[in-house]
Amino acid sequence: MTTTANMARIILKPKEDGRVLRGHQWIFSNEIAFVDGDVQNGDIAAVYSHSNFLLGCGFYNKNSLIAVRIFTQTIDFTIEAAFLEKLKSAYSLRKSLFPNRDSFRFVFSESDFLPGLIIDKYNDTFVLQINSAGMEAHKNIIVSILQQQYNAKNIFTMHDEYFRRLEGLLPENEILFGEKGVEVISDGDIKYKIDFNATQKTGFFFDQVANRKYIESFVAGHTVLDAFSNSGGFGLHALHAGASHVTFVDSSRLEISNVEENLRQNDLEDNAHYSAVCEDVFVYLERCLNEKKMFDVVMIDPPAFAKNKKSVKIALKGYEKLHRMALSILKPGGFLVSTSCSHHITKEEYLHVAIQAARKLDTQLQLLYSAGASPDHPVLLIMPETEYLKFIVFRKR
Repeated sequence: MTTTANMARIILKPKEDGRVLRGHQWIFSNEIAFVDGDVQNGDIAAVYSHSNFLLGCGFYNKNSLIAVRIFTQTIDFTIEAAFLEKLKSAYSLRKSLFPNRDSFRFVFSESDFLPGLIIDKYNDTFVLQINSAGMEAHKNIIVSILQQQYNAKNIFTMHDEYFRRLEGLLPENEILFGEKGVEVISDGDIKYKIDFNATQKTGFFFDQVANRKYIESFVAGHTVLDAFSNSGGFGLHALHAGASHVTFVDSSRLEISNVEENLRQNDLEDNAHYSAVCEDVFVYLERCLNEKKMFDVVMIDPPAFAKNKKSVKIALKGYEKLHRMALSILKPGGFLVSTSCSHHITKEEYLHVAIQAARKLDTQLQLLYSAGASPDHPVLLIMPETEYLKFIVFRKR
């Protein structure tokens, strides 16, 4: 049993406890008055207000701006039991949301009260992304639970190097159990073949599953551009819903190969209804402008242009240019599907980008629909950091 009696104590400065009392899980290094006791990176420490009120227990990391990530408010606990309870709760939520699916985001870090841990489930393969020293130090417990409770056949990591380096962690990946191979998964309608030795991020973007389904409502009979197509999710759903032709564009030859494999997986490989182009999206859009090539539906799903606050200004300029080019090849009355996974850019800023782009083209936009990530990426309301995806559908007047 772990108790506060055998933990180091982290004492906050005066008036720095309000956010934590409301449920936020992060304590920043400049909010700490002093550390009482011996604590190593990844250890659990007890956190107290300046007036000696226990706020909870969390993972400590002296190398990170986020010095403590609250793990539990319980005073007496075992780390194994705490992990088991939190993982069971996360899994129960996903199965209630997707009773007929075997693949989804199993754990979404702070939103599932497992700070710095992401787990994506692909049938019996589990892919971990560990972004905190505390989760790194306790990963063997996580592996054991996945094996014993969820019949994991394969467990390995596919980390985000940027976030690992912020925590002072090495970026190298490792196979924790089984092997790193191939899985064929379904999002409920479309199948995807994923080769984990040749893919991005954790293998698949589960955050867009609900949004890909939504676009089926207006693509039938239309010509569609799926720009930044990645493995083809949006375009595959468009073809599934009866689009007359889909053009997939991505700068990665690997992803274009994945698109073509996923077309075969879904019996959608009729060449009359699609084309796959390996080219920089901005270069392709420029070529469409020069050739006066137009589409009924343009979908833009770029990677994050803003990794941090310092890059927001430049990122907004990039998004404005992208929207302007996309609108220029969209037919009047057509649909623009726009998404951004840049957390540091707000929805209001992103909408303003679209307004600016439309204004420069002397056109107007009707906002038809907006959403965030799919529900296996829940948002913890007290932590705006857990909300990042913007998905917006416009109609060009």
